[in-house]
Amino acid sequence: MALWSGRFEQSVSEFTQRFGASLPVDKRMYKQDIAGSIAHARMLGRQGILSDTDVEHIEVGLLEIEHQIDQGKFKWNINDEDIHMAVESELIEDIGAAGARLHTGRSRNDQVATDIRLYTKHLLMNLISENYSLRKVIVRAARKNFGTIMPGYTHMQHAQPVLFSHHLLAYFWMFSRDYTRLMAAYQAADASPLGAAALAGTTYPLDRFYTAELLGFDHPVPNSMDAVSDRDYLIDLLYACSMGMMHLSRLCEEIITWSTTEFGFITLSDAYSTGSSIMPQKKNPDFAELTRGKTGRVYGDLMGLLVTMKSLPLAYNKDLQECKEGAVDAAHTLRDAMICMEGMIDSWEVHSHQMLAEAGLGFTAATDVADYLAKRGLPFRKAHEIVGRLVLYCERHRVGLEDLTAEEFQKFSPLFGKDVVEDLNPEGIVRARDTYGGTGHEAVRLQMHEASKLLKHDRRQVKALRDKSEGRPGA
Repeated sequence: MALWSGRFEQSVSEFTQRFGASLPVDKRMYKQDIAGSIAHARMLGRQGILSDTDVEHIEVGLLEIEHQIDQGKFKWNINDEDIHMAVESELIEDIGAAGARLHTGRSRNDQVATDIRLYTKHLLMNLISENYSLRKVIVRAARKNFGTIMPGYTHMQHAQPVLFSHHLLAYFWMFSRDYTRLMAAYQAADASPLGAAALAGTTYPLDRFYTAELLGFDHPVPNSMDAVSDRDYLIDLLYACSMGMMHLSRLCEEIITWSTTEFGFITLSDAYSTGSSIMPQKKNPDFAELTRGKTGRVYGDLMGLLVTMKSLPLAYNKDLQECKEGAVDAAHTLRDAMICMEGMIDSWEVHSHQMLAEAGLGFTAATDVADYLAKRGLPFRKAHEIVGRLVLYCERHRVGLEDLTAEEFQKFSPLFGKDVVEDLNPEGIVRARDTYGGTGHEAVRLQMHEASKLLKHDRRQVKALRDKSEGRPGA
């Protein structure tokens, strides 16, 4: 029988019981639920609402239930609508009246919200740690391949030569912004709803600050209605996951392209590739493709919760039961995708000679030729026009800029000297771009130093979070 059955003359049907149950999803939050109940019981005892004996029996009983679930011996019953009722029903059966007194001063509304916030912090802690690990792998790959030159692209056309390390570090900074978003979501989740009861608070003299401290929350939510109805922190989590997957998907698209026969820039490890059932020569970048595909799924999780929340009046509504599954799915998907990306980058083979050969093709020196003229006093727009005509000349004669003689250059402008042909190799073009944030060797060295410095800061931050949560119930 349901814990709320006193008002009702008959039970819900078997179908509606299944339809309304969240137990298959939220039973994974059993540690958080038990932690919240232990904290609530200790606070009730401290406030003189429960006896010390009741508190002791409740805590021992809850820890025994947790042990049973850990061991896979707990018998789940679909008649228990959710994890909260499953645990409380078992507790009452095990220890009797003391178990029934546990719910004093709280509602399932604040209990649900507490469990979800604790579990969200757990998910985010894992994502924050994995994001740090991924960025560390990217910096390691940038250092390992420092000096490798590749063609940079705009519109997927050869544009200018760049250092491969510079290209990789662009993703480092993307994932660093994801780290900031994940940290912001963690901070948003780090507030305790426990003690808000159904929506209006309670007449019992609860100490919400004490339960917040016991559970490792930064503070209690200040408004009881907001405490039970807020799911903004889950939307923050989903948005951070969506952005992270978008950045992973962009990198996966490049990995897929780079590993083609046409590009040949990298070869993925066998551990991150699959074959074909009919074509024995194939080596497919399936896991990069799968990550790219899973991005749409995570976007769907975000949109699903946004739509669920858009019209909900205060305070709690059953619609909020739908907030959990998408958030868990997105967090697990992002974490797995980051782990996969780490492995791909750490184990790929980079073909630097192929990258360098391509970096010199497609008139990638054109901007430098225009700069050459501009530095000799010609307005850049005029220089741009002259080099455009040079490129057209090369295309008609099926040669590159690097194939032209100084005399051929001088036919287009007397400002060209004999030294122009010395500035057209990819190495020289790259080295010349040493402004802050540029692709020049010294600029990229500085960028790697800044990336390493940021990683050291973030490592301390991750450790501080882990130390704070270590040993906390439900962490």
